[in-house]
Amino acid sequence: MKAVEATGKKQLIIAGIVTDVCVTFCALSALEAGYDVFVVTDASGTFDEACRYAAWDRMSRAGVQLVNWFSVVGELHRDWRNDIEGLGSLLAGFIPDYKNLMTSYAANSSAGSPSK
Repeated sequence: MKAVEATGKKQLIIAGIVTDVCVTFCALSALEAGYDVFVVTDASGTFDEACRYAAWDRMSRAGVQLVNWFSVVGELHRDWRNDIEGLGSLLAGFIPDYKNLMTSYAANSSAGSPSK
C-alpha cells in the first residue's frame, strides 16, 4: 500500500486473479484506507457463478464501484474523437458496433462541414 500512497492518487482501479479473494480483500482494504475503488468485473474470475455474484454484492454494498473494461477505457480516454487512429482504431477492431459509431460520426461530420 505504500507504493499506492506515494502516488498521491485517491482512486484505484482493481482487477485480479480471483474475484472473491484477491480482488475483494484488496478492494475492501482500499475502501477502509479512504480510496475510491473501481473493480473491473470482467478482468477477474473465480471458481463459480455464486461466488462471483456474492463477491460483487459484498463489494458493491461496501461502496466499491463495479465497472467493466470498456467503461474503464472510455472513462480514462474520455473522447475517442481525439485519438481515432489510436484507441479508436483498437476498439473498432474488437467491437463492430463501435466501428459503426465511428464511421457514422465521420460521415455526418464531413457531410455537415461548410468546406464540403
